[in-house]
Amino acid sequence: MKCERFLSIPIFMVFLLIGVVCYVTLFIFIEDWVGLKSSAGSLNALIFISLASLCLFSFFCCVLIDPGYVPASYVPDIEDSEASDQELKKNGISSRRCDKCSTYKPPRAHHCRVCRRCVLRMDHHCLWINNCVGYWNYKAFFMLVLYATLGCLYSTVMIIYCASHKDLEYSGSGGLKVFYVMSGLMMASLSIMLGTLLGWHVYLIIHNMTTIEYYEGIRASWLARKSGQSYRHPYNLSFYKNIISVLGPNVLKWLWPTAVSHLKDGLIFPTPRDNS
Repeated sequence: MKCERFLSIPIFMVFLLIGVVCYVTLFIFIEDWVGLKSSAGSLNALIFISLASLCLFSFFCCVLIDPGYVPASYVPDIEDSEASDQELKKNGISSRRCDKCSTYKPPRAHHCRVCRRCVLRMDHHCLWINNCVGYWNYKAFFMLVLYATLGCLYSTVMIIYCASHKDLEYSGSGGLKVFYVMSGLMMASLSIMLGTLLGWHVYLIIHNMTTIEYYEGIRASWLARKSGQSYRHPYNLSFYKNIISVLGPNVLKWLWPTAVSHLKDGLIFPTPRDNS
């Protein structure tokens, strides 16, 4: 069952971290700075709780939504099956048979050794959600990273503001100084790590790549240069089309993790050659 995915130590650690960050930000720093009952405190608490709630909702979506598995009845199109191996390698399109699953793999699908299945448009297997990041839950994963980054940045700002308005030199407690410093370092470190991850996936989205395809593209580019040719990622359409292929055509739904009605079956993907 999908709920069994929550029975994981990394997922428990994620829940624990979210709980600690929320408690410290709300009941220590915001309360100590302006007070939760004040208008400023209520406003800051509302903003942070909204970010934390969206982060938690996105996390549940990542864990519970299947990334998309290759149907057992899948057979590639005749045109694809008749394409030469040389052309497939040149374009980076893999429509081949999986030795482990003994089934055909559609373009952009890869076999996950942890899930022991082929995953549609597989990006990677994430330990922290105990699930693969693939075709159907990639947007939820991106929203998770986005809201987690914004939440950590907001918490870091709260710590800085609280520390700047509190005279730690005359607070009479050395332990309080250590707590502020450690909390600030933890939140700043989380913000940097999550921000880096967010930047990485923004780069992947605007180039219509997955993490696996990026590293495959490095090798394909090297082979192309070696033979005197140029390499272009076969699914890189355009800046805007790449974005809406993940977030959807409706801008108002871009920030909602489950707004994926624009997704189809995950077996066929458009290429620039289709429009030529």
